[in-house]
Amino acid sequence: MSDSTALPAAETARMGSNSGQPMTRRDGVLKVTGTAPYAADNTPAGLAHAVFAPATIARGRVTHLDVAAAMTHPGVIHVMTPANRPPLALDPTEKPNRFSFLTEVLQDDTVRYAGQPIALVVAETLEAATEGAALLAPQYAAETPRIGLDAGRYATETVGMGSPAGVGRGDVEAGFAAAARVVEHTSETPSQYHNAMEPHAIVAEWQGDKVILHTPTQAPHMTAEAFAAWFGIPVSDVLIRTPFVGGGFGSKAIGTGSYILTTLAARTLGRPVKLSHRRSQMFGPVGHRGATRQTIRLGMDEHGALTALTHHSVSATSSFDEFLEGAAGASLMTYAAGAIRTSHEGARNDIGTPGPMRAPGEASGSAALEIAVDVAAEACGMDPLDFRLANYAETDPLGGKPYTSKALRECYAEGARAFGWSERPLAPGRMRDEDGLLVGWGMGTAIFPCPMFAAEARATLRADGTGLVETSLIDMGQGAWTALAQIAADALGLDVSQVELRGGASDLPDAGVAGGSGHTATAGMAIEGAGTDAVNKLAELAAADPDSPLFGTGNTGVVARGGRLYSAADESRSESYVDILARARRDGVEGSGKGGRDPSVGESHAMQAHGAVFAEVKVDPDLCQMRVTRLVGAFAAGRIINPRMVQSQYRGGMIWGQSFALLEGAVTDPRTGRIMNADLGEYHVPVNADVPSVEALLIPEEDTLINPLGIKGVGEIGITGTAGAIANAVWHATGYRATQYPIRIEDVLAAMG
Repeated sequence: MSDSTALPAAETARMGSNSGQPMTRRDGVLKVTGTAPYAADNTPAGLAHAVFAPATIARGRVTHLDVAAAMTHPGVIHVMTPANRPPLALDPTEKPNRFSFLTEVLQDDTVRYAGQPIALVVAETLEAATEGAALLAPQYAAETPRIGLDAGRYATETVGMGSPAGVGRGDVEAGFAAAARVVEHTSETPSQYHNAMEPHAIVAEWQGDKVILHTPTQAPHMTAEAFAAWFGIPVSDVLIRTPFVGGGFGSKAIGTGSYILTTLAARTLGRPVKLSHRRSQMFGPVGHRGATRQTIRLGMDEHGALTALTHHSVSATSSFDEFLEGAAGASLMTYAAGAIRTSHEGARNDIGTPGPMRAPGEASGSAALEIAVDVAAEACGMDPLDFRLANYAETDPLGGKPYTSKALRECYAEGARAFGWSERPLAPGRMRDEDGLLVGWGMGTAIFPCPMFAAEARATLRADGTGLVETSLIDMGQGAWTALAQIAADALGLDVSQVELRGGASDLPDAGVAGGSGHTATAGMAIEGAGTDAVNKLAELAAADPDSPLFGTGNTGVVARGGRLYSAADESRSESYVDILARARRDGVEGSGKGGRDPSVGESHAMQAHGAVFAEVKVDPDLCQMRVTRLVGAFAAGRIINPRMVQSQYRGGMIWGQSFALLEGAVTDPRTGRIMNADLGEYHVPVNADVPSVEALLIPEEDTLINPLGIKGVGEIGITGTAGAIANAVWHATGYRATQYPIRIEDVLAAMG
């Protein structure tokens, strides 16, 4: 048996298909009882504890570390610095995969950002390691940090994971010249930091030349391959165990420098070593959403149709690597326009390298775009929804390709109906509640692409009539343990209670990356293929057996349902899996499957999930305190495997959009380059009291092209559109048009006089 986690079913499906049912989480009991094993819960024999010392300057060099003082502290057993760090097989500047951004591994004494690991202390206890790190008392040759979007500007060729920095169609200057009205709006978005409930952590244990790594990762196989490259060992000698991931948001698809150092320390000491980031250490070394300044220009004809659209973004990145938030890309896929041009610049700062963070590019880009679109609607004297409908993209705005499916009109209609949008006055400042608070209503369009990755799965129909499905699935809280089990049960013709699912380890078939809202489609396709293959092999046994009621059905085929095979031509002929395998004297039959998309679909069609978000905001007219009182989102994302899980994802995304709009953002001291709110006390995110009403509507959508299962993806689309909807609601309540996120009370006060 694999060292992976195996989850049996928690409940029996309702009558009919397992997919489409709102089943509760199979892993729910483990999590609420505290028995779900996370990385830092592992305590192998002989465990030592590691703590890294973070830089307290943002730029310069470390000139001295008091290693002797740290080593004399009781319990400290090792201090790793650039002077004694063992060599790696791969240079830190090289990248084993496209998710490699964060490889500060004590390669020299350079300080590149505040919070960078500058030494690693290992001790018998966490307390001793922490105290030993404090005793290092680093001294620096500090330089003035480069902070802000006006520092270190440079041209770039790519953004995000390699998308072109500049894309366009048509003559935008001619489009603006022909426009009856032209508007321009600039918005700034702050740096935002992944703050998953589970901090980054690793337990590294060498067994000879092989290493076992307990660590939260969104991509077990890709992570194993990276460690194999860094340590110069076969990938088969790296085992990643990651059965439960307490949130990732993109940051846990990347192997960090602290993980490499911990694994080096474990090999050096010949004993297991554990490291877990403190909350403050989540700000810098593990990626973040980079700050942006976006300028959007829109030209409209006399009917409000867009004649031209340009979107330029300046995105902050680090001084030593590059990941630029591809914010302007949001304008390539949302609205029809006569001509479109997007462009990006970089700003090199003395910060940790940014990386993918929930809806990378689209979240920041849509937050700016949706404000600009409302500015354009106001200039045309049009209702914001009517303006969006007037510029509805029937085909891909950039390439003119048809969509595999697009139910955005239905999202607009159902969301507006549920919200009561038809009662909205056009002008701002016209609505108050019974307590005298200003009331504003705003909306935004939600969009997100539908990526898929390569994946594999293995399925076994066992002699007792149950099924086993194995793939390295990752559940960050999105419900993969449940939704993928539902797909598996349907593929095997069983009830979900009869299916055992194994995942969360790199020695299982590769389930791809749990990211980009593509995991259910990706792993689900592999699982569906594996289950179908297993059923086909079982059917071959029955069709070839003269004693089976299904003998000779090879040409007509069978149907798998309820643990039995039925002749497709005559369902009175059937036999149970148990009987077929017993007569064949087999312990089971095994099938395999692969996930991935037919490349021709992407060549011929555009692929997007769509939605519309409507927001109500109330504002105190004297203090200008803002409160979101209602959010209604309507989303279309193809086939829905588990409505309960999907609504949870949509609501979570909208809540994050609220956080983006009114609360969330890192504050960096420009003098020191240090983040001043690097904790959950001052880095604000919504709590229950901030979110009184969030409604997610599931709009039916059939998509026979996106993949054979018809699944798009739901994890990230909820955040897109929501921040802009809230900003537009603030304008509708107060007349203040936001130019930066989070929207600040002092800016609304100044605008209202």
